[in-house]
Amino acid sequence: MSLPKRMNDSVHWFMNDLTSRIIAQSGIPSDRFHLGKLIFQSLKDDPEFLLQIDGSTGESETNGSVLKRSIQCAIALKNLGLKRDDIIVIMAPNHIHITIPFYASLYIGVGTSALDQTLGPNELKECFKVSRPKVIFCQSEKATDAQLALNKLDHNAHIITFDKGDYHFNYEEFLRKYGDDSAFDEYKPSDFDPETTIALLVATSGTTGLPKSAAVTHKNLAITNPYTWIKESNFPSPTRLALICSPMQWMTAIINFVLSPILRYTRLQSTESITPDHAAYLIQKYRPTFTIMSPTLMTTLLKNGIAKNCDMSCFELIYLGGSAVSRELLEDLKQIMPSTEVLNIFGMTELSSIAFMQDNGPIESCGKPIGCLQYRIVNPDTKKDIVEPNVSGELWVKGPGIFKEYYKNPQATRETFAEDRWFKTGDIFYRDEHYNYYYVERIKLLLKYRSHQISPLELESVIRQHPGVQDVAVAGIPDAECGELPVACVVVRTGHTVTAQEIKDLVKDNLTDTKQLRGGVIFLNEIPMTATTKIHRRKLKELVLTMVKE
Repeated sequence: MSLPKRMNDSVHWFMNDLTSRIIAQSGIPSDRFHLGKLIFQSLKDDPEFLLQIDGSTGESETNGSVLKRSIQCAIALKNLGLKRDDIIVIMAPNHIHITIPFYASLYIGVGTSALDQTLGPNELKECFKVSRPKVIFCQSEKATDAQLALNKLDHNAHIITFDKGDYHFNYEEFLRKYGDDSAFDEYKPSDFDPETTIALLVATSGTTGLPKSAAVTHKNLAITNPYTWIKESNFPSPTRLALICSPMQWMTAIINFVLSPILRYTRLQSTESITPDHAAYLIQKYRPTFTIMSPTLMTTLLKNGIAKNCDMSCFELIYLGGSAVSRELLEDLKQIMPSTEVLNIFGMTELSSIAFMQDNGPIESCGKPIGCLQYRIVNPDTKKDIVEPNVSGELWVKGPGIFKEYYKNPQATRETFAEDRWFKTGDIFYRDEHYNYYYVERIKLLLKYRSHQISPLELESVIRQHPGVQDVAVAGIPDAECGELPVACVVVRTGHTVTAQEIKDLVKDNLTDTKQLRGGVIFLNEIPMTATTKIHRRKLKELVLTMVKE
């Protein structure tokens, strides 16, 4: 049996030195998991280090500036009356101000709920109904929507805009009214139990209904996040410049927002969305060395010719995760960027970080499990462990990195945990004889045709074999007699011609009769994506219900 992936020795010794110094000052052993104190001390250790760059505006900021501004914000939040376990909301683009209230909340034991800034009043109402925020940080253009959502709930919260608006409290006014510069020099983060104190409320995907909020504690993040850097690297500064491709409500952004000050690497973020053109601009101008990207976004970049027309050789390491990563995509990237290490990873919001890291194993594998978690593959019907290799079942995980609960949703929490707090991921996996793990499918995404289950990912994998297919996603349309009929939504490579019949014939030649594209084929310019650059399964479903199928 292969051993799980352990934390890089350099990371281990670096984190041990940092946490030992913090505990020596406070005398509190659990402070090794206090994210506020870890970030606070790290910012103090190297105040001249360049922490963040907004690639859209060219603005940049050092550790020292971030430390000063986050302390000012923490003092103001406490003077406003916030206390441990209160919740603030942040919904804004990735400008250089977005992490200031986040770090401040970690100092004082307040939880942060990062929300998609494109949500409308009704969607915000459902989110606020759960989190009951005391403060909402947003852009002035979203303040009215936030207020409408609060009015629908008859709930009061302070709305603070990062920019200056005409009708709402802006950030500078907030600091002037509630800040206290005289307390700056003596400031220390608050003492609290990091094992139980919520650091984040992170919305899960919500493809089957309203999203749930996973409550992630300081300890969850402090234990799992350093495993992001199990590769041999120098510490601090395992990489020079990390490109942040996802908004704050996605865990891959949070990982970098937490780790960049602690492990001392600069992050490149942007007020603008990461479109193909903007991505090319950022890569060409700043030459980032690391990024975590969804396979959907990477495929979009390839379709738009970014990898061919933009020199991406600056990247030393790229992680692909968030949804299934195809062999074809990995092989394409290996040809385009032969000197870049591109790894397939798997993580979940509820796991607080990654759970598997691909390293020198089969290219399509998610890799080996990380060492701080326990793993089981369980038959979803019998609930018995599957111990033999190459047999699929539901992945169950246990360990100190597993999230605390679905916030204020005890029923959902009970349903997702088995006895002894084994977390049922809802994902189908199998392992090979060398304990490399392979992602198969989300249980809830499986289509049901008569008495058979159809995996959209299996169909997508076959269809990607067509040389003219750039990307594909499969969804189902309801059928009164058969249950669901699979529909292939295809994006054609530039310069190629592909017919629906070619796609159907390819599936017919490779898969059994029950898995045929009885719902038809749709050709799209692009696969719809969520704000976190995953396939937007709900919008895809809407498209296949309304568009003409061939």
